[in-house]
Amino acid sequence: MTLQVGILGYRFMGKAHANALSRLPMFFPDAPDVERSVLVGRDEDALAEAADQLGFESTATDWAEVVDEVDVFYNLGPNHVHPEPSIAALEAGTPVFCEKPLAPTLAEAERMAAAAREAGVPNGCAFNYRFVPAIRYAKGLLEDGELGEIRHVRGRYLQDWLVDPEAPWAWRLDEEMAGSGALGDLGAHTVDLLRFLVGDDDLAGEMERVSGHLQTFVDERPVEGKRGETRPVTVDDAYSAQVAFENGAMGTLEASRYATGHKNDHTIEIHGSTGSLRFSLERLNELEVHREGDRGYETILVTDEDDPYVDHWWPPGHVLGWEHTFVHENYEFLSTVASEASRTGGSETADDGGFAPSFEDGLAAQRVLAAIEESDERGEWVTLE
Repeated sequence: MTLQVGILGYRFMGKAHANALSRLPMFFPDAPDVERSVLVGRDEDALAEAADQLGFESTATDWAEVVDEVDVFYNLGPNHVHPEPSIAALEAGTPVFCEKPLAPTLAEAERMAAAAREAGVPNGCAFNYRFVPAIRYAKGLLEDGELGEIRHVRGRYLQDWLVDPEAPWAWRLDEEMAGSGALGDLGAHTVDLLRFLVGDDDLAGEMERVSGHLQTFVDERPVEGKRGETRPVTVDDAYSAQVAFENGAMGTLEASRYATGHKNDHTIEIHGSTGSLRFSLERLNELEVHREGDRGYETILVTDEDDPYVDHWWPPGHVLGWEHTFVHENYEFLSTVASEASRTGGSETADDGGFAPSFEDGLAAQRVLAAIEESDERGEWVTLE
């Protein structure tokens, strides 16, 4: 079967996913056939140009006309556009893939997850860093007990695109549209990766309670193209948090858009009783591992043919990049959709198909983010429900 895909949003994430869809037939021959059917947006001229560039057959300016006409709906719009189109698609029985964070607020994320449970169709939240080969390699080490009992976890995500106070205002700086700033935009990735790597009860388990601090450094920014006009910044520019895990492990999290010199540095460190590992997105083909008895860390280049996903790409040693993570997650999600459609014949008795990260994972991350924000407001530790 050929899956007709509709995508809402055609800028940064729209390009990333359209690029991934175009690569699937060449590098993943067992992937389902996909047709980039319709691209959804508001600006007709910009939409037509984007559709031509990204390889879509048609365009639409109203998502309500699309969600029940396609086989898969991708919601890649700004955060405040995530809830209603996604819920409508799910209610129509259409599988949904939504960018992260799942929603601007916890209440809206709960609505979306409830709709996904009720719909019983495949659903996914776009935590693409789960699909980095080195992260999959790290997951295997942890599941095999290579690090022993997990005791300390660190996660940081540092960028510097807002260091200049004259950098223009963008929707990501508005609470109504984004929900939060660095916390939701960057912290969501960190929370999900740590849940993926050590969230199993046999490792550290889920995050149990948090203490958070949010900070805004620049309160207003110029509006691009409008001389002398500014708009307020109503979200955080940086956050930090302490975390207590169910097994007694402790963690520290942070993210900033003001970390001068850091372009896209997402770093994870996990320390156990018999070993440690360290990963940085800026060196995403490498995993640093320390095992008991070693004098230091060993740098493992995760590009061998038997490493996760690597057999689909170039000869061993030819490194992959950021964009490949989108190919991997699209392959997994669309394969789940095709498999579920084949198994059920499109009936309403389908389950969620087992894809992860799902809307439930998006909701779990959102609960942590909301608790960090609540902790900052209350000035005390907050226990996750």
